[in-house]
Amino acid sequence: MLRRTSDDERLCRSCAAGERAVELAGRAEPAVRTQLYRHSSHSNVHVLGSHRDVHVAPATSAGRPLRIALLAPPWLRIPPHGYGGIESVVALLADALVARGHDVTLLAAPGSRSAARTVGLLDRSHSDRIGASVIEADHVARAFEHVEREAIAGRPYDVLHDHSGWTALAMADRISVPVLHTVHGAFDEDARRFYAAHGAKASITCISRAQAAARPDGVRIDAVVPNPIDVDAWPADVPKDDHLLWIGRFAPEKGAHRAIRVAREAGRRLILAGPVQPGQEAYFAEEIDPHLDGDRIRYVGEVGGRYKQELFAAAQALLMPITWPEPFGMVMVEAMAAGTPVIAFAEGSAPEVVEAGRSGLLVGDEEQMAAAVERAGELDPDECRASVRERFAPDRVAARYEEAYRAIATPAPRPRPRAAAAADESEAIPA
Repeated sequence: MLRRTSDDERLCRSCAAGERAVELAGRAEPAVRTQLYRHSSHSNVHVLGSHRDVHVAPATSAGRPLRIALLAPPWLRIPPHGYGGIESVVALLADALVARGHDVTLLAAPGSRSAARTVGLLDRSHSDRIGASVIEADHVARAFEHVEREAIAGRPYDVLHDHSGWTALAMADRISVPVLHTVHGAFDEDARRFYAAHGAKASITCISRAQAAARPDGVRIDAVVPNPIDVDAWPADVPKDDHLLWIGRFAPEKGAHRAIRVAREAGRRLILAGPVQPGQEAYFAEEIDPHLDGDRIRYVGEVGGRYKQELFAAAQALLMPITWPEPFGMVMVEAMAAGTPVIAFAEGSAPEVVEAGRSGLLVGDEEQMAAAVERAGELDPDECRASVRERFAPDRVAARYEEAYRAIATPAPRPRPRAAAAADESEAIPA
């Protein structure tokens, strides 16, 4: 109950604030109900593996600037100094969306920098605890609290774009703002179970067609949007050396041990770079360390900044001897942006990312990869860069995401229960 002051019968300040909050919450209730039970439909939708087109109502106010919340992972600052593929993607996307005139808030680790408004959710970044569920849950809960607080204050977001992992998608139907969730990892067994259970709670985008094709049955993919890169931020004047490069996480499926065998077969020096993350120590000690000699096979640790760029640019080729369904492979795009061709096993997204004969070569095994080293040296660095610029420029990627945002920011004309939407066939906007 609101109390009156004894002097002038006016509301005290705290009571007035409470009355205002109640009033705003009451006004917001219809919108909350609409979003909680909305049916997310998308224009120009194509069904993967089918020829059936789905007609939906187009979004209105297509030119209206959107208010967008980008939820980054809690582990690293944005932009990252070294390792941090998702963080690099979010950094470029945030800046590109701002450049397109949108009101963007970046919810990220403290210390993050962006053209967008930044909100640090936790007390610090957590690079030493990547994957810890308690950190992710705390991060996402604070993000949801921020989003709801903005709505109550009369500043609702049009969309929350989630890049943070698992928790936000699992709880996406508990907040009033439409959620777009980008899948950054592979659909392995655990992920398939997770997305089968929770995929209908938000709109889902994938970063390659190969990744989208591996989704569980019944999970709808609303768009395929690749990761961005700013080619102009990469050097074009670094002299080429004759060494090969492998860069990434030291997980067996990434193939650093295979890269060593390929380099020896091709008679080339090899530089290995990247972090040895928790759980990868045994693999590094057994498969990598015994071969390091500081000359022919050299490990330079985790790299970032200008040194990382020059390492990419000076290499004869980047080796990608992967044996897993790589969802995208940001290192391939970074190499090509630096004018360095990629020699990759034709696994996962590699056939989409590498333009064979222009920006790299696709091979089937280690023997073919070693034989391709000479041919890779004949590819034009300028064509490598052009290949990337044409397909992965930040503004092009931001425009694709903007299309996906507008599709879910406008309520559908006939809302229906989310359970009915979950039963739909899997659908996707063509890449």
